[in-house]
Amino acid sequence: MTWFDSAADAEKKLSGSGYLADQATATTTYLAGALEKPLLVEGPAGVGKTELAKAIARSTGAELIRLQCYEGLDEARALYEWNYKKQLLRIQASQGDDQTWSETHDDIFTEEFLLSRPLLTAIRKETSTVLLIDEVDKTDVEVEGLLLEVLSDFQVTIPELGTITATRRPMVLLTSNATRELSEAVRRRCLYLHIDYPDAEREHAILVGQVPGIEEKLAREIVDTVTRLRALELRKAPSIAESVDWARTLVALGTGTLDQATIDATLGVVLKHSSDIDRAVRELKLRQA
Repeated sequence: MTWFDSAADAEKKLSGSGYLADQATATTTYLAGALEKPLLVEGPAGVGKTELAKAIARSTGAELIRLQCYEGLDEARALYEWNYKKQLLRIQASQGDDQTWSETHDDIFTEEFLLSRPLLTAIRKETSTVLLIDEVDKTDVEVEGLLLEVLSDFQVTIPELGTITATRRPMVLLTSNATRELSEAVRRRCLYLHIDYPDAEREHAILVGQVPGIEEKLAREIVDTVTRLRALELRKAPSIAESVDWARTLVALGTGTLDQATIDATLGVVLKHSSDIDRAVRELKLRQA
């Protein structure tokens, strides 16, 4: 499958699916598809890394398969595991037969008892698939070893069944908030893209595109305020998604301007820690004074 015909085609199709990609994002996305290389996307939380994978799937008609990473993720949750309860029932049911253990073993380690997890599911798909390995930096270092075979050869080895190789390579996106350094082995197998918060013009375009009915003046006031909030030392800076939520909130309230009273009443839409809200209210008031 040709994912995109060119970088310009990638930008156009992503835009058509509601994702405004800059030139670097469009070019790297095109190359990931053309070269069949996994794409590692790093950046602060909430800048659109996960949304990029969703937009690629939407714009190409591909199925999105997501592996959400977390501390303690293991092979059974990422690759596959055996349905032990069903296997036990089969063993109990065959006790009256004259089967040898070898025959019973061969009987229970088959496709019927295999529980496929996201990595294996993506490898086995024969239709176009986007595999999103989300927040890979939240896993333990050992989990990266599970990814290497997939990222290198797009195959998974199951001792009882052999090696399963992808007949149609998925497009693979790994996202990271850079909370820990990923191994060089993983980085070496991927193209790399860093996404930061958008500049004011791009964020304004995102708000106008995703929030029907918003006035130009209000959109620019939101962008200006969010930019100032991100410059503060907060526990959690506002993401693009939270900017959009704030815009939708203000439109729903029928607010045409972002004055201090409105900020005080709705700041909880974009900031989620009381210490951040207190500091933001204080700083914004001081700057307006």
